[in-house]
Amino acid sequence: MVQVVVRDNNVDQALKALKKKMQREGVFREMKLRRHFEKPSEKKAREDAEAVRRARKLERKRLEREGF
Repeated sequence: MVQVVVRDNNVDQALKALKKKMQREGVFREMKLRRHFEKPSEKKAREDAEAVRRARKLERKRLEREGF
């Protein structure tokens, strides 16, 4: 459950905080994925590709930190 406190009737600031929390929790990404049905084979392929991208990104960051 996402909850945001509105202070001093500043709705714009509260809306910005709400969007940030929803982004962090992956709500927007989940909504995008659920717009259309995704076959189980497509889902597995997408998740595998995401895992490869994450691994490559972590490896790049590790190499950058080590000074290569």
